[in-house]
Amino acid sequence: MVKRLDDKVMDAFVYVILLLVGLSAIFPLLYVVSVSLTPITEMIKHGGYIVIPRSISFDAYRQLLSESELFNAFKVTIWITIAGTSTSLLLTTLTAYPLSRKTLPYRSFFLLVIVFTMLFNGGVIPTYLIVKDTGLLNSVWAMVVPSAIGAFYVLIMKSFFESLPEELFDSGRIDGAKEVRILLQIVLPLSMPVMATVGLFYIVGYWNTFFQAIMYVTDQELQPIQVLLRRILTVSDLTEFNPEANVPTDSTRMAAVIVSSLPVIIVYPFIQKYFTQGMLIGSIKG
Repeated sequence: MVKRLDDKVMDAFVYVILLLVGLSAIFPLLYVVSVSLTPITEMIKHGGYIVIPRSISFDAYRQLLSESELFNAFKVTIWITIAGTSTSLLLTTLTAYPLSRKTLPYRSFFLLVIVFTMLFNGGVIPTYLIVKDTGLLNSVWAMVVPSAIGAFYVLIMKSFFESLPEELFDSGRIDGAKEVRILLQIVLPLSMPVMATVGLFYIVGYWNTFFQAIMYVTDQELQPIQVLLRRILTVSDLTEFNPEANVPTDSTRMAAVIVSSLPVIIVYPFIQKYFTQGMLIGSIKG
C-alpha cells in the first residue's frame, strides 16, 4: 500500500526527532571519550573543549591504571556486585513467589507492608544504628544487606509469576511436586526474562554503590570504585595520584568515568538476549 504524502511527512518528522534524541544521548559519551584521549598540548590549545581530538594519547589511562587503589576498588566492587546480585535475586524470588500464590494466608497484608516500604522508610539515622548494632560497619556486607531486597522488583517478579499459566502449577502438583520443586523446575526455567531484567537492575545498582560505602565504610581498603571515582572527579589537582604525570585533570577524570562504566557496558549485551526469550522456555511438555 502506497503511503500518502502526509504520512511520509509525519514519518520524516518522527525520524528527525528520533535522530536528535539519539544525538543528544551520544554527544555526552563522545565528549567524555574524546577528552579522555586528548593530550595536554591539544587540551591547552583548545581551552579544554574537545569533541574530536586531532591526536590521541592514552596517558590518562596509563596514569589511572598505574594506581594500586584502582584495582583494589575494582576488586571490592566486583565482589559486592556478584554477592549482592546473587543474594538479592535469591531473596527477591523467595519473597515474590509466595506472594504470587492467591492461597497464601494474609497475602493482602504482606503486599500492603511491601508497598508501604516504597512510600516510607526509617530514615538514615535508624538505618545506620541497625547496621551498627548488627556488626556490619566497615565490612563489605554493609553495602549488600541494607539493600538486599527491592520492593519494586518484588512486585515486578510477583506479577510475572502470576502471569504464568495456572495449568503448569496444577500439572506439577498432580505429579506430586511440592512448592519448592515447582519453583525450581517449572517457574524458574520460565522466568529467565524477568530474572535477567531484575538481575540487570541489581547489577547496575550494586556496581554504582556509593551512599552505603560513604555511610557505613571508613576503611579505604573496602571502598568501591565509585568512591574512588568521586575522589578523582573532585580533587583539584592530581598530585595525590601521580605528582609527576603530565596529564590534564579533565582527561584523567573522563578516563575514570570510562573505566568505571566499561564493565557494565560489556556485560549488558550478554544479559539483553534473555529479554526477548519466550515464556515457554523450559516448560513442561506432555
